[in-house]
Amino acid sequence: MNSDNTVLSSEKEDIAAFRAAIISTLDAIISSIDSDDAFSGINPYELRKRIGELPFLPEHGDGWDNVLESVKTDILPHMLRTWSPSYMPHLHSPALIESIAAELIIAAFNSSMDSWDQGPAATEIEVRTIRELCRLFGYTDDSDGVFTSGGSQSNISAAIIFRDMFIEKLTGRDVKKHGLPDDFYKLRLYTSEISHFSFDKGAHMMGLGYDSVVKLPVDEKERIDIGKAREIIREDYERGLHPFLIAATIGTTDFGSIDDIQQLREIADEFGMFLHADAAYGSGAILSSYRKRIGDLSLADSITVDFHKMFLLPISASALLVRNGKNLDVFQLHADYLNREEDEEDGYINLVGKSMQTTRRFDALKVYISFRMRGEDGYRKIMDTSIGNAAYFYERISRDDDFIAPIEPELSSVVFALRGGDDRNKKTRRRLLSEGVVIGQTVFEGKTMLKFTLLNPALTHEHIDRLIERIKE
Repeated sequence: MNSDNTVLSSEKEDIAAFRAAIISTLDAIISSIDSDDAFSGINPYELRKRIGELPFLPEHGDGWDNVLESVKTDILPHMLRTWSPSYMPHLHSPALIESIAAELIIAAFNSSMDSWDQGPAATEIEVRTIRELCRLFGYTDDSDGVFTSGGSQSNISAAIIFRDMFIEKLTGRDVKKHGLPDDFYKLRLYTSEISHFSFDKGAHMMGLGYDSVVKLPVDEKERIDIGKAREIIREDYERGLHPFLIAATIGTTDFGSIDDIQQLREIADEFGMFLHADAAYGSGAILSSYRKRIGDLSLADSITVDFHKMFLLPISASALLVRNGKNLDVFQLHADYLNREEDEEDGYINLVGKSMQTTRRFDALKVYISFRMRGEDGYRKIMDTSIGNAAYFYERISRDDDFIAPIEPELSSVVFALRGGDDRNKKTRRRLLSEGVVIGQTVFEGKTMLKFTLLNPALTHEHIDRLIERIKE
């Protein structure tokens, strides 16, 4: 490929250059897969130095061959290998092979999901995918949704929707036109004390501030304590505050703990609140043999679903589903160059009116291709393997006096520690990192803990046994 080949086109030379670039890139990736290690073990100072010495914007371009050779030599060896059985620190999954191929299609065609004429087939696939997802999670034909950049955007979008709806119901005020009312500081959003920090971020972005987010205490299984939650909300209500939203976490980041959606629905109805299910993590269990563990998510007014976690799709891929599709009108705003009313009257669907974003990637294709290829039984095997591996690991260390394992997993995350104190656990994680084994670290009851997040279906019990022994060493 040379500098004359700028973009993919119907010209034979450009097609040949595209083919060559893809093949050489593929070869470089494959050549970097030379072990089961998750990481090279390089320290941050050395890696920073090497990256800092690479050219960035030379006066004359280096050419494709030179650039790719540099990437192959200086960058790929130090990338995290999410497919490695030695990688398990975060809700950061390996990617299904077909979904990586889908990413190539997405990048090559570069569709934008804001207007039909920027992605005709892409728009129709997203609409179909959202419709099917609504059915999968128990919603009706009146429900709707939109793909987002991740769980944070899905959660914040839900909070914006229900803030505006609550204020309009309470005061008749249209927040989109007139802004927040004078007593906006009385609004309260309730979520678990170990919920995702996106609700705090959202409160800031919505002009409500962190003080509007009330963190509800959890029980011995790290789920919202229903009795205490009802008491806290009732006290706020009686003090003249405005409880407007409860966010149930269906799979907390560390423990994978699952809030009781049925009882939270009852509390929401009692105080005239909306209920959101942040199922960014736990939504994958809908396709597992353990689906009853997450409860009936259709009881929630909205659901966050992340596909770049348990569903094993490349980052980013998330969706917000809403039980009442008209709720998404909160984001509706007409622009003559995007969503002309006459086009929509003639059947052209412009998705920009459903999202806080304008330009969006065609992430629905990854879901469509992987769901169609794997089917329910294929995905069930993947999900059951991950959840089963967590149960196996927990059972093993629970019987070992060298370990502490405080909470039995419901999904695929296990928090644990070596006996012997914080310093021992911190040094163990760092030592493993230097050896190419990447595990997580968190805090529980003021103590440093380690964490396995077992999303990789290629992980076997033998892998787990070897890791246990290496940690003990």
